[in-house]
Amino acid sequence: MIRKKIPRRQAILGLAVLVLTLLILTFYLRHLTETARLGLVQRDLEVRLIRLRDEVKALEAKKAELLSLARVETVARQDLRLDDPEAGQVIFEGGGGTHK
Repeated sequence: MIRKKIPRRQAILGLAVLVLTLLILTFYLRHLTETARLGLVQRDLEVRLIRLRDEVKALEAKKAELLSLARVETVARQDLRLDDPEAGQVIFEGGGGTHK
C-alpha cells in the first residue's frame, strides 16, 4: 500500500479548520447551555414574583383590616378603655378655617 504524503501547508490548514470548527461548536453549545440556564432562572424569578405579589395583596388586605375605623374604635374602647371626649376637652386651633 502506497501512502500519499500530504504537504505540510495543507496539513496545517486542515488542522486549523478542524480547530476552528471545534471552537465554533464549543461556543455554540456553551451558548445553548447558557440560554437554557437563563430560561430556568427567569422562570424561577417569575414564580417568585407571582408569590411576592400575592403576599403583598394579602398584606394590604391585612393592613386595611387592621386600620378599619370600626376596629380602631373597638380597640380604643375595649383594650385602651377610651371614651368619647366630653365638652371642652377638644380644642380646635387655627387650621385655616374662619372662626367668629
